Parts: sequence; structure tokens; C-alpha cells
Amino acid sequence: MPDETAPSSDETPTEPMSLAAIEAERQRQLRLTPPDEDGTRQIGQNYQPALTLLRSVQGFAAAALRDIGRVREVNQDCTLAMIMTLPREGSDVPVGLFVVADGMGGHQGGEVASRLAVQTVLTGVLERLVLPVIEDGILEALQPLMIEAVQEANAAIWREAQALGSDMGTTCTAALVIGHGLYVAHVGDSRCYVYEPGGLRQLTTDHSTVGRLITLGQLNPDEARDHPLRNQLYRTVGQQPQIVVDFVYHQLNNCSHIVLCSDGLWSMVDEKAIEQALQHSPWPHDVCRELIALANLAGGDDNISVVAVSLPLDEGQR
Repeated sequence: MPDETAPSSDETPTEPMSLAAIEAERQRQLRLTPPDEDGTRQIGQNYQPALTLLRSVQGFAAAALRDIGRVREVNQDCTLAMIMTLPREGSDVPVGLFVVADGMGGHQGGEVASRLAVQTVLTGVLERLVLPVIEDGILEALQPLMIEAVQEANAAIWREAQALGSDMGTTCTAALVIGHGLYVAHVGDSRCYVYEPGGLRQLTTDHSTVGRLITLGQLNPDEARDHPLRNQLYRTVGQQPQIVVDFVYHQLNNCSHIVLCSDGLWSMVDEKAIEQALQHSPWPHDVCRELIALANLAGGDDNISVVAVSLPLDEGQR
């Protein structure tokens, strides 16, 4: 995210590429790029990228990647993807924790803020969920658990900002998967999507001036791309002593993928292209690389962060 929440008046927005132009350029890169360049490599029969797991009935796979983009000098984003299995009486429970934080603030403040957000959310969730293991009734406590984890991140960043005299802050979108349940805590304009038979669906709401105008029906998403207030956020983590955290619960019964991303991705790559990337590869690591490549091809105006998750197959889906 840019250091300023609103662009200067003389900023010239990059014209996003059309879906057809992005696809044509992607295919050209696939033909011309050496096989070791990120984001463009075709998958051979025996190719298995690092940091991913084969999607199966027993578990699910995830990857988190971030890229500085083509304009920024510093990467202020931070990501987390963690998968584990927790014991419960009768059967083990697969659990995943995924976070995207898009920092803001000069003098490395954004880097510090996004890192603190991810670290604090991780610590808070592990202490309350993993260390005591999963007990009966814990699912009812997941909403306050996720909200409190982000609120604690806000407090940690606020204290650090006051000590340093910094205006640091960050977005934070944290998603916890337990069984068929998705629990999302969210502040800012990083996003959480699910991919279902009906297509890609955005679960989170952008806490931005433009996002509010879209919600009120005063602006359409196409106009939002070039709107002068497109980077202005009205809610962030760490820039006020207390914050309101959005919470979303979603059943994953018909969902095949989850995607978390910063605005450096979704502002440059439209939802149809994200869907196509999910269809191109079963490997989350390659999905992340393709999406980052598309964002850079479209201009790479900001840091780009993506977390891609492929969910376990049910017996009837094999």
C-alpha cells in the first residue's frame, strides 16, 4: 500500500490491462520466458513446486507469496500460510491459518506494522486454539478469538507507533479454516475470496472511501479503478487506539479454493483472471506466482501479496 492513504493530485493512474490483453501477454511470456522465471513457468508432468502439498481427501494445500511490484522501492506487505492437524476425540481436525497484511507509513513503518499484525494474530490464535487443543464448544468461541487477535495486533502496532512517533498502520485480513468452516477477521482493503461452483465470491468489505461509495451504489467497480480516492482507507490496524473488526463466517461445503490478497493484486487483476489462474493449476504456489505475474504485467503499481488455498476433497468429489 502507498505510504499516503490518498494519492497526490498529480498522480497518473496506470491503465489496467484488459483480460484479453493480460491472457495474450501471459501466453507470450509462457513461450518466451526461461523455465526458471517466477510466475510464468508451465507445469511439467513431474514438476512439484516447493512449499505446497498435493490436494487430497486427507488434507489441503496452501502457499503465500509476496512481490515488491514494479513501482515501490520497499515491500511493506506481510503474509502467513500455516496448515496443521489438531487431535480431537474420534478424528483429527485439519486447521489452516492465513493472513495478509498491507502496511503503510514512512521510514519503514509499514513494514513494521504489517509484520506486527501477522505475528500478533498468529500468537493470539495459537495460544487460544492450538495450545489448549480443540475442546468441545470451542467453535462457538472462534468469532471472539479472531476479532480479539486483530484487536491485539492493533494495540501492539499503536504502542509501537507511539513509541517511535510513527504514523504506521496496516490492513489485516486473517482467515481461519477448521473443517468446513471459514472464520475471517478483517480490517482495511485486503480481501478474502472463495471460489465456488458459481464463481469467485468476495467475502470481505473494503474499508475505503471508494468501497463505501460502491456499497452505497454511488460508484461502480469499473469507475473505482481510476478514482482519485481509491487508496484512501477509513479503517486500518494500528492508527487508532481501538478499532472495529469485521467478522465473516462461511461454510466451505462447495468451496474449492480460498484466496487472500492485497490491493496490489485485486486492483490490477480482475476477478475473471483470478478464476482462470485457479483453474490453470492445482498447486497453490503456482496460482500465487501466476497472479503476481499478471499484476506485474498490468503495471505492478503496488506491493503484491497472495495467499492461495486449495481445500480438501470430499468423498463425493474425488
